This record gives sequence, C-alpha cells and structure tokens, in this order.
Amino acid sequence: MTRPTRLSEAEIAAALPTLAGWEVREGKLHREYRFANFVRAFGFMSSVALVAEAMNHHPEWSNVYDRVVVDLTTHDAQGLTALDVELATRMNELAREAG
Repeated sequence: MTRPTRLSEAEIAAALPTLAGWEVREGKLHREYRFANFVRAFGFMSSVALVAEAMNHHPEWSNVYDRVVVDLTTHDAQGLTALDVELATRMNELAREAG
C-alpha cells in the first residue's frame, strides 16, 4: 500500500472552500457538527464509522449529546492528505442525510 502524501499549504488552501464548516486548527481539519438530538448525532457517527473503516482512515472525535467534534489528520504523513479531504467531504454528506 502506498503511503499518503502530505498536502502543501496551497493544496490545503484550495481544498478548504469545498469543505463547508471545516477549518484548519492546530494542523488538523476541524469541525463541530450539531444535530437535533443524541440519536441523530450517534447515527451520524455510526454512518461515518462505516465509511472511515472502508477507507482505513479514522477520525479523532468526541460526542456530547447533540454535538460531534471532529479532527482529521493523517498520522503516517504527519499532516493533512487527500484522505482527510475525502473523509471530510463524506462526513458533510452524511451530516446532511442525518439531519
């Protein structure tokens, strides 16, 4: 398996406008999602878990009731890679579905 390549600052800057709600914080993609209740938040996390496992790329995240806080980074690359951008994109799609 090929190791992921770390994105340049220019590549990160180009990707951010396509990732609604995401920002770079402490070198990681960061976002906070809010849902109607705990069940919706946990359902979202369950859906993301299936996608993340299929990608073999797992988020750093936490959940408190209706809130899910996410940080994405690729530890092997010691920074952000296309995997982080792809997972952030999928998470936004799943969040829209979860309502």
